[in-house]
Amino acid sequence: MVQKFGGGTGFALSKLRPKGDRIKTTHGVSCGPIEVLKTLSRVSSMITQGGKRDGANMAVMDVHHPDILDFITCKSVEGEIHNFNISVGVTDDFMQAVKAGISYPLINPRSNEIVGELDAREVFNRMVYGAWRNGEPGMVFLDAINKDNKVMTKYGRMIATNPCGEQPLLGNESCNLGSINLANFFKSTDMSDSTEPALDWKTNVDWFRLDRTARLATRFLDNVIDANYYATPEIEDMTKATRKIGLGIMGFADLLIQLRIGYDTELGRFVGNYIMGFIRDIADNESMRLAKSRGVFPAWSSSDYAKSDRKLRNACRLTVAPTGTISMLADTSSGVEPTFALAWKKMNILEGETLYYVNKYFERDARGYDFYSEELMDYISNGGSIQSRDDVPQWAKEVYAVAGDITPEAHVLMQAAFQQYCDSGISKTINFSNDASIEDVYTAYILAWEEGCKGITVYRSGSREKEVLVKADTQQNDNLENMLQLDFLNFVEEPVEVAGGECCATPYHVEEGGCVTCKSCGWSKCHIA
Repeated sequence: MVQKFGGGTGFALSKLRPKGDRIKTTHGVSCGPIEVLKTLSRVSSMITQGGKRDGANMAVMDVHHPDILDFITCKSVEGEIHNFNISVGVTDDFMQAVKAGISYPLINPRSNEIVGELDAREVFNRMVYGAWRNGEPGMVFLDAINKDNKVMTKYGRMIATNPCGEQPLLGNESCNLGSINLANFFKSTDMSDSTEPALDWKTNVDWFRLDRTARLATRFLDNVIDANYYATPEIEDMTKATRKIGLGIMGFADLLIQLRIGYDTELGRFVGNYIMGFIRDIADNESMRLAKSRGVFPAWSSSDYAKSDRKLRNACRLTVAPTGTISMLADTSSGVEPTFALAWKKMNILEGETLYYVNKYFERDARGYDFYSEELMDYISNGGSIQSRDDVPQWAKEVYAVAGDITPEAHVLMQAAFQQYCDSGISKTINFSNDASIEDVYTAYILAWEEGCKGITVYRSGSREKEVLVKADTQQNDNLENMLQLDFLNFVEEPVEVAGGECCATPYHVEEGGCVTCKSCGWSKCHIA
């Protein structure tokens, strides 16, 4: 019903009993959550979302579930469970175990008993490898999510999200999202004023209009809750009990371009953090004004807000959705993402159509500052980076750095800058070039947890046969099939000393034919029978 009316769905698999668990009522055994997931995928494939596209879903499994290893690898073959994104729900205790290199418990959700243990670093490395291989699984940080769960006393922990991961939800809750196009709040339209970063950037943002827009958007989203048609009575009851809204943004990268501020700079992150804090304050204030005139959300009396007598109309106010398609319609950058490419195409949309896009600001500046050429435009249209071009000035390389030019650390730090003032999550994809290493993914996942993000998704260009957003020249990694044969990666912080020498400083290991081999340097050690 949800997908019939155009909605995506999030599924929490964590409460399903593991494969092989005894069923007392039938004297049989459980098929396990992976088989349930495959069934849900098949059913979803039969129902076009809103009559327009295949169903979109997110499946989340707690890392403590006994079937977690099967879940991590359930999408290792492209095409399987194709209409689900998958994410592992991890806790702070698990991440501490990863850092310490120790085991952690597996817990049967039916009995809540410990039924085994796994090496935390091994499990984490399997997640990292899967994400490097094809972008799956993502990761959601459950403890960070539930720090902002103000109704946990009444409804329990949040253990799942909406399909894009930006909106953690309780059972039967729904997301209600809207986005402000920040690019439209740049005061000047003259792109030729200066090539220097706008250190006085605050004077070039229309704060009055942004204030008014955020207030109207907050009221609009609250109105949607009452005007909406709900697929089931349960969804309506839960949605109206908490009245969560998700006001977010898009066009941030385009605003930075107009301010001549590089995305991958301290100033760029400061701007993002400041703007999100501003919108947070406005949305919170407007929700409090609504509470005075319309009443608090029904579950308020049992929420954490009641303890401080903070009266709000909405249990959550902010989130940042990816806005991939609507940002194209608005001709602006998506969500909090940097510009994906200066020329790119979006594939497999609107019944298989392909749309082409050229960054309007770059073309305008290239012509205005006399570094435009047909050869340059052809070069970037075929996936070339301006960072290697001598004919592109340095200021333009900084301002127009695209997703693939930006380090994984910078991607994560920008997400964290927005997360600080967002009571829900941030949907952001950490885009990697095709030649990114497994260690790059490892670093991004660790940093996202350390910086307080609520989730992380990475994607290495060309790691899937079918892609939604690609540079014009993106090719598949010729060695991908061989790389898929790797079973287990074991990152170590120090070289492994052995009689025959030592491994390199940044190894990844795989067990093959009774031998542990480093794919970085070729070092190997075989088991002795």
